[in-house]
Amino acid sequence: MAKKYRVAVIGRSDKGKYGHGLDVVWKAIDNVEIVAVADTQEKGRAEAAKRLAAPHAYADYRQMLEKEKPQIVSVADRFLDAHRDMVVACARAGASIFLEKPMCRTLAEADEMVKACEMHHVKLAIAHQTRYSPRLKQLKELIAAGRLGDILELRGRGKEDARGGGQDLMVLGTHVFDLMRALVGDPRWCFAQVRQGGKLVTRDQVTEGGEGMGPIAGDQIHVTYGFERGIMGTFDTHRAKDGVGKRFGLMVYGSKGIAQIDTGSLPNAYLLEDPSWRPGMTRAAWKPITSAGVGVPEPLTDRSLHAGNVWIANDLLEAIAKDRQPLGSMYDGRAALEMILAVYESHRVKGPVDLPLKNREHPLTRL
Repeated sequence: MAKKYRVAVIGRSDKGKYGHGLDVVWKAIDNVEIVAVADTQEKGRAEAAKRLAAPHAYADYRQMLEKEKPQIVSVADRFLDAHRDMVVACARAGASIFLEKPMCRTLAEADEMVKACEMHHVKLAIAHQTRYSPRLKQLKELIAAGRLGDILELRGRGKEDARGGGQDLMVLGTHVFDLMRALVGDPRWCFAQVRQGGKLVTRDQVTEGGEGMGPIAGDQIHVTYGFERGIMGTFDTHRAKDGVGKRFGLMVYGSKGIAQIDTGSLPNAYLLEDPSWRPGMTRAAWKPITSAGVGVPEPLTDRSLHAGNVWIANDLLEAIAKDRQPLGSMYDGRAALEMILAVYESHRVKGPVDLPLKNREHPLTRL
């Protein structure tokens, strides 16, 4: 029989609740037992315990970790202000972690989280769902097979809604940056400008972002990254008047064509085999990329966040059993955060910055 793991959940019903379903995912996994939930809010705690059929509920997650001794914990709340403390406490208790994105607020916090997990030999999987998508796997195979030719450019955009600018960069940019890295590896440098009302952001325009994310700035951000083999990547976000949310995702430009991918468990993905990148001139057609290949009907029907979470949870269990890193690991979460904070560091120094960053504190605190 497969080993049965003791699972606990940490949420904060007043601060990000239980994220994007990182609590209920465990009800769909066979070889786990949900033993407890922790939530500082009495009403939310009772609701979560009922929802999860958890036999025990705690106001203090540290007490839960000590008494219940879970082997896996979902750190599910969306607010980032306690992610570092929660993850470090889980690692010290010997529990592996399924963590809501983004990872945390600063690289110093991320470094502490990684060190704690390494020291206590636990795994951390972060909720970058697209990383686990079979459609992304197909796209990677297309690139490896040369269908796009040499990769020349990556172009990412945020949702560009009311959060356009700094909050979009943190909350949704993390997905795009994780996709960039999944396809072409780590960037080597970053050059960015952050603007507010068309002018370069100054110290007095730095504000506290929502969801406990720490300092943010700007309503318009443009950033360029340099990758290996001369590949250039860009990310842009502003508070859009038109097409809000329509451009969110990543475009991949190669010497033989273009690919497009959104985010999610089964994101929209397409291939255009046209080296001119202008289908109106060549009459080339966009072809859907599905889990089964290019132009093949999609065999999977569930496109929900829950389906993606199930893939992540099962991969985390396998990573624990085989002593390997999860497909979307703590190192990937930290690297995506580093691409975000490199934007502010470049703006701060008024020029390009090398990656990894030497400054591990939040750049906006030093602007």
